[in-house]
Amino acid sequence: MNKFKVYVTDWEYKDLSYEKKVLTDDNIEFIPTQCRTEEEVISACKDADALINQYAPISRKVIEAMPYLKVISRYGVGVNTIDLDAATEKGISVANVPDYCMDEVSDHALALIMGCTRKVVLLNNQVKQKNWDFKVSKPIFRLRDRTVGLVGYGKIPQALAKKVKALGMNVIAFDPYFPPSIAEAQGVKLVSLEQLCEQSDIISVHAPLTKGTEGMIGEAEFKLMNQETVIINTSRGPVIDEKAMINALQDGLIAAAGLDVLETEPIDPSNPLLTMDNVILTPHVAWYSEESEEEMRTKVAKNVTQVLLNEEYPPYLVNKEVKEQKQT
Repeated sequence: MNKFKVYVTDWEYKDLSYEKKVLTDDNIEFIPTQCRTEEEVISACKDADALINQYAPISRKVIEAMPYLKVISRYGVGVNTIDLDAATEKGISVANVPDYCMDEVSDHALALIMGCTRKVVLLNNQVKQKNWDFKVSKPIFRLRDRTVGLVGYGKIPQALAKKVKALGMNVIAFDPYFPPSIAEAQGVKLVSLEQLCEQSDIISVHAPLTKGTEGMIGEAEFKLMNQETVIINTSRGPVIDEKAMINALQDGLIAAAGLDVLETEPIDPSNPLLTMDNVILTPHVAWYSEESEEEMRTKVAKNVTQVLLNEEYPPYLVNKEVKEQKQT
């Protein structure tokens, strides 16, 4: 029997020890690569039975060039690097790891909320510049009774909702796919995106990046917000129209932003966000803790072994339509 070939298309960790620990079966050949383009993926991984993917594009062109491919497992939650339609048409399972960093991302979103509203970074910088004066932070508003609007109401924003509620804040959410009765039982009212923008003092974005969500918070939405609104993004940069956000910050339409993700990463040195005292930036780190990294990398490999060795669907199957195709 020929060994199953499992390729890592790209990674940014110091080693692949967690993945290797899972993929040690005698029937698996584990092959790390570092690809950046479609052509590189096709050239390096054309005989793959499985792909473990981080940022390299797994497009229709790539998928159609791989006749043996059975499963694509992506590091993290988002699968925007993968053409889901093409994979589904070919009967290829696409999997992710949606539950590895719920605490980390919700904690980071809360840290950005606190940092922006209490103006911690601004005050820290002022003190280090020998300016001991609280008035540079004016105005600061009490958090209790403020309204947090969650864009998306999956597991991470649900975790954040519990944390901000413990601080005495109210929570509303926009999520057209979430059952209103369940949200209400959790003390969260589902509203339209327009209502959320109008009613929220703090907006925290948790929507996945899809064709439908790209740029969903743009010029029209910023005009609905008030001058005290703080916007937080720990999901994907392109969910927010960055130019519209920069204009809103410069024109005083909103008060501040806490951003872990941007449209272009790493950030362009000329990006005006870098010069704004009312913006906190972190380098797409919300997902990270030592524990969450180990969990993610272990589970991403287990998605692969479930398909190749057990001939079952991966535990975190994204394109559930492949099951229906097999049944028909």
